[in-house]
Amino acid sequence: MPDTPRKSYADLFRRPEFSPLFLSTSANIAAQTVSGLALGTLVFRATDSPLLSALSMFGPALAQVLGATLFLSGADRLPPRATLTGLSLAFAAATAALALPGLPVWAMLAIVLAEGLIASLGGGVRWGLLNEILTKDGYLAGRSLFNMMSGVMQITGYAAGGVLVTLLSPRLCLLLAAGLYGAAAGLALLLTRRPPRAAGRPSVTATWRANALLWSARPRRHVYLALWLPNGLVVGCESLYVSYDPRAAGTLFACAALGMLAGDVTVGRLLPARLRPRLGVPLLVLLAAPYLALFLRPPLPLTAVLVALASVGFGASLVQQERLVTLTPDELTGHALGLHSAGMLTAQGLAATLAGTVAQFTSPATAMTAMAVVSLAVTLTLTVASRRDAGDGGLLPRRVPGAA
Repeated sequence: MPDTPRKSYADLFRRPEFSPLFLSTSANIAAQTVSGLALGTLVFRATDSPLLSALSMFGPALAQVLGATLFLSGADRLPPRATLTGLSLAFAAATAALALPGLPVWAMLAIVLAEGLIASLGGGVRWGLLNEILTKDGYLAGRSLFNMMSGVMQITGYAAGGVLVTLLSPRLCLLLAAGLYGAAAGLALLLTRRPPRAAGRPSVTATWRANALLWSARPRRHVYLALWLPNGLVVGCESLYVSYDPRAAGTLFACAALGMLAGDVTVGRLLPARLRPRLGVPLLVLLAAPYLALFLRPPLPLTAVLVALASVGFGASLVQQERLVTLTPDELTGHALGLHSAGMLTAQGLAATLAGTVAQFTSPATAMTAMAVVSLAVTLTLTVASRRDAGDGGLLPRRVPGAA
């Protein structure tokens, strides 16, 4: 079968709604990055506790798993424009509240966890809308561009946030982040008014029912696990860059970001459609394999190359997301993608905690190697299970009960 024409990134911006969604999401990510750094600094200065500082920055990711079990049905049952606008305004208000002088640390953490609960809904609405705007054949190229933007905004946000926290103060940076959330809300208003993708009112029961349906099909389960576990375990490796080499951590993070961008461009723009399904598993292997060499403590230039090479493997998530969309009914697309996002962030937070614990009792190099070994073992197990159950070559899309 001939490949369908590949969409260029310029083609995506010709869709009327793509630009406001892209810009609104960019403002949201910039706000999250600046506010996370500012809040982590504020909490550390108040408590001198690395644990509380880390929880203030990464607590929302861990809270997303609870949000995915309570609110995710709203991803397809609420109007996208109003929901994205309302969520950005809610984040603006919450971030401004964090800047209040004299706010106790427990109140800050409570606000941050509340933000994490509703963030899972925002991911489902956003990615479901992207799939509507671009249709399923254009989703991969669009998500690739969003991933690239996210990496650039995080690098820029952390760099600018670090300067601003030093020159101004954490509370002023929080107010700046609140303003960015407000700008994101204004940009979301430029979206077309669309009806919800699914009928019915959002509820906890509806969320559980949809989660059960999505999880009931074995091929979808394999895709979800492949999206969450190998990726999360390697993020556990990345969480140890600072302790592995404190003076070169910034270099390693930059190389990882560069590799991830290269993987997104390659998978989202350069690979022919007929080849993408066959590269999902090899990319997952590439994601973990270079970290096996870090046990030998290679020199920094070689370590940087290995980190960049490994991060190209993050492009596997684009292949798997495309498969997930293929396996999911249209009326559950937002819910399915929101569940992926929430599960991925939760897995990354748990893996970072596990990697830190292992490093505490051994060494960062040993822990990174161990996490890579487990990631490879998970990939192998999922591939064998997928081939046995579906007979399709391993983690390949297939029509399943409940799929469109």
